[in-house]
Amino acid sequence: MTDATSAIQKVLRAGRDSGDWEPVTSGESGAHVFRSRDGSRYAKCVSAPETAALEEERDRTDWLHSRGVPGPEVLDWHVTPDAACLMTSAVGGIPADRVPAPSLDAAWGPIADAVRRLHDLPVRECPFTRDLTRMFALARDVVERGAVNPEFLPVEQQTTPPVELLGRLAPQLERRLAQEAAEAVVCHGDLTLPNIVLDPQTLEVRGFIDLGRLGRADPYADIALLFATARETRADGRRSDTAEDDFARRYKIAPDRDRERFYLHLDPLTWG
Repeated sequence: MTDATSAIQKVLRAGRDSGDWEPVTSGESGAHVFRSRDGSRYAKCVSAPETAALEEERDRTDWLHSRGVPGPEVLDWHVTPDAACLMTSAVGGIPADRVPAPSLDAAWGPIADAVRRLHDLPVRECPFTRDLTRMFALARDVVERGAVNPEFLPVEQQTTPPVELLGRLAPQLERRLAQEAAEAVVCHGDLTLPNIVLDPQTLEVRGFIDLGRLGRADPYADIALLFATARETRADGRRSDTAEDDFARRYKIAPDRDRERFYLHLDPLTWG
């Protein structure tokens, strides 16, 4: 979209809502996000080639809301020849990466409980997948197209050719597929701290947002990203063993650092 404001006004005028909107972000995917002036709604607009991906996000958001998991509600959807727009309710609260460090430490219990509730949804009833076979194929495509964004990679990997990074993961694939088959859950798919909204007073989880990758997967596909972004929010960038151990106890999982690293290193190869 060359004129994001014009595009969103066009699709919203064609839909059921023509209120005032203000821009929030322009993401790597090319999506433009807007917030209503009263703060009650968000609208995400994309150009025509990205309509299918946004439609998938709409369906996942709607499905999760129907299961009683806190998060945004789909309010409107509209498509024009040039753009598509998804309107959702806002989730009141503060993203988990923006709370003070002591509050984040205290929030690990509620976060673990909320992630556990998400992962406990009946996996056979989930119509969406982000399974490892699909994600590894996606990574291979992104690598072959030379589309890996080095800024998404861990610092120590940013000078290593992506084809080599993917090659390091390939020998583990059979074992990880077996683990996924035995333990698959309904995953958020991009479970970073910015996508977890907390009540600033109680630190309870108000909801999960940005659900475009929700689907059946290994629980470590979520846990690896969650722990990684938690480290990024710490001033020293180091692991908080206490916080992660607290999460593991509340979630009721035995930490598996090798499995965690596999998914942490695969994820940045799938964006591009």
